[in-house]
Amino acid sequence: MRAARAAGRWVAYASVAALAVAMQPGIASGANVMTASAQDELADLSLEELSNIEITSVSRHAEPLSQAAASIFVITAEDIRRSGANSLPEVLRLAPNLQVARVNTGQYAISARGFNNAIGNKLLVLIDGRTVYTPLYSGVNWDSQFVMLEDIERIEVISGPGGTLWGANAVNGVINVITRAAQDTQGSLVVAGGGNRQKDAAARYGGSLGRDGSYRIYAMGSDRDNSQLTDGTAVPDGWRSGQIGFRTDWNNVDHVLTVQGDAYQAKADPGPLGSPTTSGANLLGRWTRQFADGSNYHVQAYYDHTERDDPLSFGDKIDTLDVEFQHAFMASAQHSILWGGGYRHAQDDTETHFNALNFLPIVFSPAHRALDWSNLFVQDEVLLRSDVKLTLGIKAETNPYTGVEYLPSARLAWTPGADQLVWGALSRAVRAPARLDRDLYLYLQLPNTPLIPVIKGGPDFQSEVAYVAEAGYRAQPTRALSYSITGFYSFYDKLRSGEPAPAVVQNMMQGSTFGVEGWGTWQAAPGWRLSAGIVAMHENLRVEADSLDPTGPSALGNDPKFQWMLRSSFTVAKNADFDVTLRRVGALPEPLVPAYTAVDARIGWHVRHDLELSLTGQNLGEPDHVEFGAAGVASEIGRSVYLKALWRF
Repeated sequence: MRAARAAGRWVAYASVAALAVAMQPGIASGANVMTASAQDELADLSLEELSNIEITSVSRHAEPLSQAAASIFVITAEDIRRSGANSLPEVLRLAPNLQVARVNTGQYAISARGFNNAIGNKLLVLIDGRTVYTPLYSGVNWDSQFVMLEDIERIEVISGPGGTLWGANAVNGVINVITRAAQDTQGSLVVAGGGNRQKDAAARYGGSLGRDGSYRIYAMGSDRDNSQLTDGTAVPDGWRSGQIGFRTDWNNVDHVLTVQGDAYQAKADPGPLGSPTTSGANLLGRWTRQFADGSNYHVQAYYDHTERDDPLSFGDKIDTLDVEFQHAFMASAQHSILWGGGYRHAQDDTETHFNALNFLPIVFSPAHRALDWSNLFVQDEVLLRSDVKLTLGIKAETNPYTGVEYLPSARLAWTPGADQLVWGALSRAVRAPARLDRDLYLYLQLPNTPLIPVIKGGPDFQSEVAYVAEAGYRAQPTRALSYSITGFYSFYDKLRSGEPAPAVVQNMMQGSTFGVEGWGTWQAAPGWRLSAGIVAMHENLRVEADSLDPTGPSALGNDPKFQWMLRSSFTVAKNADFDVTLRRVGALPEPLVPAYTAVDARIGWHVRHDLELSLTGQNLGEPDHVEFGAAGVASEIGRSVYLKALWRF
């Protein structure tokens, strides 16, 4: 029976792929275009080209990576291809300034600079300009962030605050996923892969819309097996998902218009009361107008609908409408001004499932709430000298709980040489309250007795605040070597805390973190590139003297004191790649998770210009290990083998 279900899923995946190929109006007519495009995609960038990649996440306008005054790491399309990763969270392991811990089959704990947990709330994540955090707890549901990896152009990962430009929740970092423009994904592409732990398939087709327009459509599906506990017990967290979407771009001499959207559905293996499910859809429009004097306007709006339902706990539906505007212009030869604003409205509806198996029912009161945010920001880049630039900015942002929050920052950048950058920054960032802080009530449900309150939302809960100082150095001393190093110190105030049951959510924890993060790349030979990264961090968090918090700082996150990684990308021959990644993650203190070492390896073979095969092994270095969670109830992450085929037509 199980084999029949698996066969049925593969038939469905193959049907999706065949449908996309069948939509192609003429394979022969598009083959030359895709052949050239495929060769461009497979070409690795030199270190000079990597340093000159234009990024947008640091200053919200295009600038070379080498001039960005922030701790930023860029994951390129080539990095993704050669990693063998098969999901967005696994791709993020490539960023040395992120901590990525797999909780179970679909859930991940991902953070930068500490405070990592399964509902992390200090990291802002965007996909093509759309914020994907949930206002329920200010975090990201990683099990429903599906992106066709072959469509990603790059991922910009900033460790450190970005509140002045991106707003609340950009406290410890920003992840900005940017997909390719439609004109760069013309023709057909089909991907299929499978192994001992999951199976995937995806198809994409791109074409033209008149003289200036292009489009692409895609479909993808995934089937992930259950995880296991340390004693071998299966955890019913197998996850099956499907997603479809499109993107259209119109490019003219002075303006660009983009319209794109996605719809998805995912379902876990059934539990005692049924299957947890998630689904959603979004639609985004973005218009940019460029003027001859260098100024430009940018307008973006999107609608996002998400639904999650767990029969054992509660269901949640969120509808979000977001609109933003920004204007960039030169006020003088020394002053470059960027200003703008935005408005977001969300309607959140929750429903508690009271049943005999739900001993700790979660209630959000009120069950239905309308939420509104608005912001206004301005940033001035001041050229003090030809080699010194000062960037001053501030954002005023309102939220439905604490009113107006001010998010200022100052960044100073000095370029002592053409291939060097010295920079420093001071910032204030906040994590605004979410419904989890103000509206959540947790009860103990016993047979034939009234509900007993365990946790009560904090009616006076305020924003968590971070004051951050950073200093960094980036250089490329030779054509074969580049590196970046950053030191940081963060002081946190008004951190979330509680009391013994019945607990009330409070802001009675504070403390600091400090550390260093760095990475480098060495082109050891024309076909061999070595990369390395390391993060070392110390946390000193404490509850205030009059707090009765029973758990202390361990409730805020579970973080290693260090982690490091080494990567080798070796082009064995013109049509063959061999890539190895070695990463070491230190022990997590509370609950204790032992340190572990993981080895991932990939072999890729370009059979023809339009066909690539690859074999990837993950966690090859040691037996199954736990990455996050308490002993006895945490899922083990085991060895996996994954065979993938990619066709371009």
